[in-house]
Amino acid sequence: MGFYSAFIVADRVSLTTRRYGLPADQGVRWESDGKGEYTLETAELPSRGTTIVLKLREGEDDLLSDYRLRSIIRKYSDHISLPIVMPAGERTGDSDADAPEEKPVNQASALWVRPKSELTDQDYQDFYRHVAGDFGDPLAWVHAKIEGTYEYTLLLFIPARAPYDLWMPQSGRGVKLHIRRVFILEDAGQLLPPYLRFIRGVIDSSDLPLNVSRELLQGSRVVDSIRSNATKRVLKLLAELAANEPDKYAAFWKEFGALLKEGMAEDFSNRDEIAKLLRFTSTKSAGEQADVSLSDYIGRMKEGQEKIYYLLAPSLAAATSSPHLETFSKKGIEVLLLAEDIDNWLVGSLRDFEGKRLQSVAQGTADLGPLEDEAEAEAKQQASAEFADLVATLKAILAGQAYDVRVTSRLTTSPACIVANEQDIDLNPARRLTGTGLPSQPVLEINPQHPLLRRLNREPADPNLAEWAHLLYNQAILTLGARIEEPAAFVAKLNDLLVTLTREPEDAPEPPEATAELPKDAAEPPQDAAEPPSAGEGG
Repeated sequence: MGFYSAFIVADRVSLTTRRYGLPADQGVRWESDGKGEYTLETAELPSRGTTIVLKLREGEDDLLSDYRLRSIIRKYSDHISLPIVMPAGERTGDSDADAPEEKPVNQASALWVRPKSELTDQDYQDFYRHVAGDFGDPLAWVHAKIEGTYEYTLLLFIPARAPYDLWMPQSGRGVKLHIRRVFILEDAGQLLPPYLRFIRGVIDSSDLPLNVSRELLQGSRVVDSIRSNATKRVLKLLAELAANEPDKYAAFWKEFGALLKEGMAEDFSNRDEIAKLLRFTSTKSAGEQADVSLSDYIGRMKEGQEKIYYLLAPSLAAATSSPHLETFSKKGIEVLLLAEDIDNWLVGSLRDFEGKRLQSVAQGTADLGPLEDEAEAEAKQQASAEFADLVATLKAILAGQAYDVRVTSRLTTSPACIVANEQDIDLNPARRLTGTGLPSQPVLEINPQHPLLRRLNREPADPNLAEWAHLLYNQAILTLGARIEEPAAFVAKLNDLLVTLTREPEDAPEPPEATAELPKDAAEPPQDAAEPPSAGEGG
């Protein structure tokens, strides 16, 4: 930005000018090749004004293209207040009469500097299509002029659909920085945080210099102020949309909800505002749509409930059928179902909401606090004592696989499940993607009311107890949504148990023959033993 930038594309620059009020012979011509010296002479000009002529360097001929020049003007100077004109066609002769008509190239107006009272919804929608390159209408927009320590205007839009490059690492942001109506650059993360990269619009500052660079933006107090205020304005707009137009907000969440979850880990200063905007699918949802806010959840909590319960799963189908939900469903306790990869980071950043701590139903012991009555607690203690020997045996069999084995009250119909140890964090994405998907300290919990476990507890000498233990453990892995390390071995053991259970009596192996010898005196019948009477003999 500046006069001497002309030498980037030109070998020589000639400037001719005459000030208003001076005679025609008082014009001035300035010329230079940009190497440190210049010439200055008087020139005769019939009219006032300034003319700049650039002799282009070799390889810069594209700047002679009508299309190329118009594109540059529309990109960088479309909204400055002065019109920029160019010939509308080719010259047909040498006389002035043969010159084509000159027409404006730029709009010579900036919609965002006009008062909001003068603008209609159609004006905003038309401008959105122009600045965002979208064919549809935006969901909502915010238009504000901030005056104070720094002065700037922002006009930001929320699109109705996600752009194709939303998840590309190097994709451009949709907010354009203008300085006094002149376009400078597209946002690269300085004007809005990355989780708001779906926002489209313009920010026009009056305090930044025209020759600003991305490096200067990173350490600018003006930019820090713009970023903070713009972020708060967007979050406030989303909150109003959620409160007043829930259908529109549901459409927004479907397209951009995962980005707001990113914001919980990125934007600590606005975590409370972002948390109120989050939406989840829960066990109370009518379908698969994420329609439950944390405020909705707290409003429906059972009397005495102290925690917000959630379940992480690889898919929504796996979450809805998880055995970890059984006791919660029985008691009517709502559980949030988190099935997106970003949810692992979310629960790591969102520890509590409005004084209620978030608790995974697949981590730690099944302690429901006041929601569990005394009879249930006593039955759990009794079952722990009754199944102590079986638990010890299962621990020995599964040593090196299960971190621990214990009796649980969280199951009602399933025989067993796997949970993360109390000190272990919940399943993280790295282990889910690169490992089996198990927590680092998997705990096998068994259901003392299940018929299979009661049978194994009654028959501690069952020769197939080891196979049953591995079967229970691997089944629990599958219901967790994780992967079995040796699926072929699991299938082989399952088949062996099925063969054992379905074997017919005649298929049973014959007992081995006796090898003990009879006593010598019992090998032959006594010689004087009475023989049975024949049929013809009478008594």
